[in-house]
Amino acid sequence: MSAIADTSAILVCAGNATRMQGKNKILLPLGDTTVIGMAMRAFEQCERVAELIVVARPADHDAIRETAEKAGITKLHAVVEGGSTRQESVMCGLHALSKTTTMLAIHDGARPLVLPAQIAQVIQDALVFGGATLGVPVKDTIKVVNDNLIVDTPYRPHLYITQTPQVFKRQLYFEAVTFAREHGLDFTDDCQLVEAINHKIYMTTGDYTNLKITTPEDIAIAEILLKRREKEETIC
Repeated sequence: MSAIADTSAILVCAGNATRMQGKNKILLPLGDTTVIGMAMRAFEQCERVAELIVVARPADHDAIRETAEKAGITKLHAVVEGGSTRQESVMCGLHALSKTTTMLAIHDGARPLVLPAQIAQVIQDALVFGGATLGVPVKDTIKVVNDNLIVDTPYRPHLYITQTPQVFKRQLYFEAVTFAREHGLDFTDDCQLVEAINHKIYMTTGDYTNLKITTPEDIAIAEILLKRREKEETIC
């Protein structure tokens, strides 16, 4: 039995390129497409996803649509302009949502190696708990530092690196948006937005290959991981 396509995915790509030496990271080549092409393809292949909305700078819209066409993306519903912050950019994406979907997945467009199975799992967990996010356990010991002095060492088994997609029931997310607007709050993380209305978010364990392209060396790492994945798939 096929899964119900109940989820709208918003891919946020409206940031600047200050750490990429002026290059737009989402349009950099990766595999047989680009960074954003790989990300769109993962959501395209997830049966739970009904539509894709990409939030990006206007100068990149044509290139994104061209990438989607070449990559065989059929679920691209809209490409819209972002805002001055991440939260504002997500809000711009909300305006393009279809009325029929009940779940909302928000993903960094610069995370190209997320797997369709991971997307499906975090959507399912969000359906049960109201909200869920992909993440992985922290590997290193973390220190809290104040004025160059260590003031605390958090218990490592309780620490996770938060990834995306972050998925929420649509009604819950809009309740959080309303609360943030009424109180003038702005968050860099969508889980934090929903946590602000005292809703607990489920942590769906993903894997470390779901990296975010932030600096030039990240592209080289992503290429290595992609080739390894393709080799493993060929063997299987």
